[in-house]
Amino acid sequence: MEVFTLLINGVWAALQPINLGLAFLGVVIGLFVGAMPGLGSVNGVAILLPFTFVIQEITGTVSSPMIFLAAIYYGAMYGGAISSITLGIPGASTAVATTFDGRPLALEGKAEKALVIAAIASFIGGTLSNIIFTGAAPLLATVALRFGNPEIFALMLLAFATFVGLGSDDIPKTIISICFGLIMSSVGFDIISGAPRLLLFDSTLWFSRGIQFLVLAIGVYGIGEMLWTLNSSRGTVRMTEANITFKRLWAAMKSFPEAWKGTTIGSFLGFFVGILPAAGATPGSLMAYGVTKMVSKNPEKFGKGEPDGVAAPEAANNSASTGAMLPMMTLGIPGSPTTAVLLAGMVIWGLQPGPLLFSEQPEFVWPLIGSFYISNVIAVMVNLAFIPLFLKVLKMPFSILAPLIFVLSVVGTYAAYQNIYDVWLMLIFGLGAFLLRILDYPLAPAVLAIVLGPIAEPTLRQSLLLSDGSWLIFFERPVSGPITVIAIILLLLPLLGFLKKKIRS
Repeated sequence: MEVFTLLINGVWAALQPINLGLAFLGVVIGLFVGAMPGLGSVNGVAILLPFTFVIQEITGTVSSPMIFLAAIYYGAMYGGAISSITLGIPGASTAVATTFDGRPLALEGKAEKALVIAAIASFIGGTLSNIIFTGAAPLLATVALRFGNPEIFALMLLAFATFVGLGSDDIPKTIISICFGLIMSSVGFDIISGAPRLLLFDSTLWFSRGIQFLVLAIGVYGIGEMLWTLNSSRGTVRMTEANITFKRLWAAMKSFPEAWKGTTIGSFLGFFVGILPAAGATPGSLMAYGVTKMVSKNPEKFGKGEPDGVAAPEAANNSASTGAMLPMMTLGIPGSPTTAVLLAGMVIWGLQPGPLLFSEQPEFVWPLIGSFYISNVIAVMVNLAFIPLFLKVLKMPFSILAPLIFVLSVVGTYAAYQNIYDVWLMLIFGLGAFLLRILDYPLAPAVLAIVLGPIAEPTLRQSLLLSDGSWLIFFERPVSGPITVIAIILLLLPLLGFLKKKIRS
């Protein structure tokens, strides 16, 4: 009951005119920052962090600046889906999985359906994660700390298994795609020895920092998708055939129950992955997509415009963004790159994140938590209101849209890293993705491997160092054991299916 009272007081504080205005401004900024390829929540929060000192001077509180930054974070999670669906270019790495089914829906002339599903799923994911956050923050933070390297690796293995075991794609090609992604994720310097690995012509110019995920994502889903569309349509494609009316938007909203399963899985799985240190919304969204595909009755529809394939990653990345705030506030451990910037802001303002924050700084904590609910409502309303504006992009002939996609991809990549080598890599990856699509190789498993590889490799190696090289460590522990067994069963399912067919024949 005390928690409920504190929450009500926090929501009331967040509804004060100055805080409400900051939340609205932050959401709108975040929405457009998230929709611009190459930016995303990290860049938006980092760029506007100095502005919060002005806010603190005006309001005289430390909660108002944090409300503003958290609103940008929320808005960016919503905004990433916009360019993923309308242009096929992920606005941020957290929205990569949204392109898998959001883009096909747009190509079918159902972009408003994809945008509505993304917005509502994001709202539900954010709301459920806020409720969980409010009621169980200290307990969940303790649970997250119990996840050591073996448990995190087992979770990564399970994510790979969902793509292999129950996917409808060609299994050998899926495995090859995953292996290719893992190889790409290991480029750079060895995390333990520091030795260079897979550097092109022994040069450190191109790959010394490894392959940046956003470079690959923009190349694959920006340039690659543009080339594929030009090749298949000869530049005549036109995404929307009719004006967007309230009737069409209402019909899209009424169709949302089709995506209830993806929304549910994404909301809970995203929050859980979000609270794990060093995980964040990108792995959470990809894992939610894989799990939703795994439990679907029609996995073959994924990648072709399946509503659950849009809802799962969007619910997950919003839920994970709240989840990532939990270890930051209760333990002082950022759960994502964006929360690392937020943590720096808290320290600058003289706050000490940790277990005592809730008891010693309630005037900061509860208005911030209250703003999570407020920002979530503002974000879904603004997003739905702007859908007709977003869809105007799709009325352009593709002969005009293609150069726009190319320019946005190049500018977005350079803006993210200020490195011309990354721009060339993005173009190379785009051409490679186009060739892989011609050869009918699935791209999603490779993208998953690029994201999870930098998490899976160090946790695997550190686990084996901990056990003196024994693989039993993944089976003996009470949490990692069941997860590992389930992952192995999923990996063996294709073989069992093959044996069944042989026996019947």
